[in-house]
Amino acid sequence: MKHRITVLGAGTWGTALTILLCNNGHDVTLWSKLAKKVDALNADRNNIPNLPEARLQPEVCVTGDLEKALEEPDLIVFAVASTFVRETAKLVSGYVKPGQMIVNVGKGIEESSLKTLTNVIKEEIPQADVAVMSGPSHAEEVSRSIPTTCVVGANSKKTAVFIQDIFMTEFFRVYTNPDVTGIELGGSIKNVIALAAGVADGLGFGDNTKAALMTRGIAEITRLGMAMGCRVETFAGLSGIGDLIVTCTSKHSRNRNAGYLIGKGYSVDAAMKEVNQVVEGVFCAKAALALSKEYNVQMPIVEQVNKVLFEGKDPRTAVSDLLLRDRTIENKSLEW
Repeated sequence: MKHRITVLGAGTWGTALTILLCNNGHDVTLWSKLAKKVDALNADRNNIPNLPEARLQPEVCVTGDLEKALEEPDLIVFAVASTFVRETAKLVSGYVKPGQMIVNVGKGIEESSLKTLTNVIKEEIPQADVAVMSGPSHAEEVSRSIPTTCVVGANSKKTAVFIQDIFMTEFFRVYTNPDVTGIELGGSIKNVIALAAGVADGLGFGDNTKAALMTRGIAEITRLGMAMGCRVETFAGLSGIGDLIVTCTSKHSRNRNAGYLIGKGYSVDAAMKEVNQVVEGVFCAKAALALSKEYNVQMPIVEQVNKVLFEGKDPRTAVSDLLLRDRTIENKSLEW
């Protein structure tokens, strides 16, 4: 069934999803606050930054007019960077009708409030029905119809299935899951672990090191999630281990690439400038550490990443400190 969909945010991910949704037969409007981006996309739909092989279809309406963009959509897709979610939600709120479905596809935790992004949106747009979609899904591949799987989390099965049906294609498979917070935690904190994996690559370490960081990283995320009332199964799924694998290993991963540069001796600012995209893990790291303290959960990798990013700690020393911690059992829930 054809639906009217508005995508907020014409960055890499928002544009890739717009292409997907249009190919799936929907009537799509792509909104950006940046007039230069709107003008550029309307002038040349083959010239999309960071998506060199993609093409934005001529039938997609690209606009900077928020009122026009939000004229009776069946679904609003929030595809803005985590640091701009609250600002965008405030702009949008006055145009949103009661019960309007919104799916957030960004990944992050607001540092000032420690809220997940769906909770930020709910706070600013309380009349909306807010869901999340996450998973191992680099925009560079989705825009080229490379097979991908994601998961939708919502407060009701009806909302989750509606969004699932809208996005589902022969190459984009969507699952559903009621654990909204777990999906968001996995999608957010894996970026911090990916920074650590990139640092290890930059230092010249091998696959053993990366495998250790990934395995112990998902253990940290799961411990925090369980303390926050999430389901352990979520972290064994697409938004947990699935997203962690792709973000720690892919050439498309901005977080892994920024970590690699830091491991090579770049400053954090220089690494972010070189990557030239939003490195969500840098913004999420402090929030993840704060949550670990609030819920009294040990997250040693997250702790060391924060020290490297914000305290100037030498990355090689950070890795050494991780390895030389007190010996312990791998899983405390297992008995001899």
